[in-house]
Amino acid sequence: MTEGLLLKNGWVIDPETEKTTKKDVLIIDGKFIQLESDKTSTVMELDVTGCYVAPGFIDMHVHVFETETTLGINPDLVGINQGVTTIVDAGSSGVNDFPTFKTKIIDQNQTEVLAFLNISRNGLCSGLSELANMKDLMTGDELQELLKTQTDIVGLKARMSNSVVKDNGVKPLEYARTLADLSQLPIMVHIGNAPPELIEILPLLQKEDIVTHAFHGKKGGILSNEGKLIDAAHDAIKRGVLFDVGHGTSSFSFQTMKTYKKNYPYPFTTSTDIYLGNYDKPVGSLMTTMSKLLALGYSLEELVASVTARPKKALRLSEQGCFTPGTRADVTIFKLIDKREILIDSQGEGMEVSKMLVPHITIRQGRVVYKAK
Repeated sequence: MTEGLLLKNGWVIDPETEKTTKKDVLIIDGKFIQLESDKTSTVMELDVTGCYVAPGFIDMHVHVFETETTLGINPDLVGINQGVTTIVDAGSSGVNDFPTFKTKIIDQNQTEVLAFLNISRNGLCSGLSELANMKDLMTGDELQELLKTQTDIVGLKARMSNSVVKDNGVKPLEYARTLADLSQLPIMVHIGNAPPELIEILPLLQKEDIVTHAFHGKKGGILSNEGKLIDAAHDAIKRGVLFDVGHGTSSFSFQTMKTYKKNYPYPFTTSTDIYLGNYDKPVGSLMTTMSKLLALGYSLEELVASVTARPKKALRLSEQGCFTPGTRADVTIFKLIDKREILIDSQGEGMEVSKMLVPHITIRQGRVVYKAK
């Protein structure tokens, strides 16, 4: 006899097809199962009438090393409590502190925590200028040795802002390219204030690499002064480089996103860069960030794909972000409510929205781990 959960009467969003259908979803022993399955099961029914049902949301840029960094926020607070079943810490830890990150963060929370490993040995544990000294960068041997035992690392992180690299310019990213080629891992690159310039950064990126903070409003971004996508950005997209929102404290602009949407159809991923200092404002949560994009005109189906199927592909995940029978049953059940609210971007610009995504039920491995009151 097996145990199961039947999600009834919900509006199911399939991120692979970006279509919404009213139907039921069956989970048996923590896995998605075809509805016509003839398994003998004890099935509990959960009526989710009026709700949307999606594969578990993935936030691929957070900072949750709460015991060792000044940025760190509790994983479950920004994970399962917000309808996010998988989060990816973006470079808080390096090789020196990853074992601590594993035991204190990954192993201690209900939310699944994965990681982009900072190319600096110390990650963000010794301050926010971690790439100022090239001697602090991990070696290829150190990386390979860590990867032998740690399966939660999905990529490398390099922050390419002047305040981080100081006088090193693009050299840390050139080194990251070597490490990525050695390990066959993607690089997530943070872009911000130059130098280095974006035209130096983007040519170093290859298929499956990720540019986070892609839609910031700072000088020298992906759009020219005339609002056109710069050639280096166009070329990167053609090579298969992925653009990611990475909202953060100072890295998301309504105006940049509006212009991008108006002129370019290229897919992107949605993430928050959420941490202790921006949890309240301007970020709020992954669903708040999605609500901003919904108000800008993106469809609900596309936004769900941007936090499920697209990060699944970018991070080469096998179990997450889909409804494929036999895969792990992580589910985000949410509501789209009528609510007028002023939401702000990282520039301080306010925008009135009329609809908000709000978490209702979060399911991890077939088990309800959060339910809104």
